[in-house]
Amino acid sequence: MIITRVKLRNWKNFKNVDVNLRGRVFVVGANASGKSNFLDVFRFLRDIAKSKGGGLQQAVGTRGGLTRVRCLAARKNPLVEVEVEMGDLGDTEPKFRYAIGIRQENKGKRRIMLSYERVWKEGEQIVNRPEADSDDTIDDERLTMTYLENATTNASFREVAELFGSVSYLHLVPQLLRSVKSAEIEQSGEDFYGRNFLVRVSRTPERIRKARLKRIMTALGNALPQFDGLKDDKDSAGVPHLLLRLKHWRPDAGWQNEEQFSDGTIRLLGLFWSMLEGDSILLFEEPELSLNDRIVEMLPGLLWKLQVSKGRQAILTTHSVSLLSDPGIAPEDVLLLENAAEGTEIKQLSSIPEAVAMIRTGMSVGAAVLPRTAPQTVSDLTL
Repeated sequence: MIITRVKLRNWKNFKNVDVNLRGRVFVVGANASGKSNFLDVFRFLRDIAKSKGGGLQQAVGTRGGLTRVRCLAARKNPLVEVEVEMGDLGDTEPKFRYAIGIRQENKGKRRIMLSYERVWKEGEQIVNRPEADSDDTIDDERLTMTYLENATTNASFREVAELFGSVSYLHLVPQLLRSVKSAEIEQSGEDFYGRNFLVRVSRTPERIRKARLKRIMTALGNALPQFDGLKDDKDSAGVPHLLLRLKHWRPDAGWQNEEQFSDGTIRLLGLFWSMLEGDSILLFEEPELSLNDRIVEMLPGLLWKLQVSKGRQAILTTHSVSLLSDPGIAPEDVLLLENAAEGTEIKQLSSIPEAVAMIRTGMSVGAAVLPRTAPQTVSDLTL
């Protein structure tokens, strides 16, 4: 399944949003417009649903509490509400719909409480919490947990829990990856910036790991000048590494590890690995960083092949004209975030007649949409 529609109320800088999604979603907007906050909706649902270290209290707590999650424009309605529809690629009607409303307890422990949790399957409502005279109303401790996070209570919509729980996020920072000196990384919560990326690679079963690296080698042969080989290894301390060899006038020049890789090479390796790893929803934060423009131009095509081969959904933020130059990107694939007086608004590019007209005349999606993300006073920028 993929997520086909998202409704947000009072989520971070989105006061009221209702937007449709496709198999590939390109999220564009000015700096500080909320692109990362939009991606965080899917990570939030994953953090509730994941089997280890998940749950509603943890998901809100790692984000600094409900005051950090609730939109500053929320006044009369204190609820934070998230609703998503899901279905297979090409479905005209959703297979599942999941909705949750949360609030802060006004007294006592100041717990995060469910105002409601609702699930529909093929149009029929199968969960409606809390119901009158139910256990939820007798014992309010039950309202600190969702049915989504419990294997016993989510049996009737297990597909939804599995979809959310397997969401994958990538924003790999090369400097952090290079700093790893221990085989075991001390870490709490999510690996936001890919510090344990090489540990993740090394823990993949050998047969699968070798097969993926072989496919990545083929891709790198077309992307990196003088590329001559790639393999994984561990040093004497047990720290995992990726080793890369380039053609050189010295025939036995040796292998380099990630400390010698360029930032672009590291990010490219992370992108390729993430695309091959699993079949869940992929979240990318500005994948164009540090990459050659010609490689960036190829990324939408690679994501499209993922959809065809795995039915895998990819949602990414970008500021790149090159990435959005692919003629296969439709206006329906692009979400434009615009700052407003009462939070950020989201528009599908297909709803903006002027932009659609520009694309029909032969202009790329990037050229049509990215000028709309530039601040009006940017030409006066000075120190």
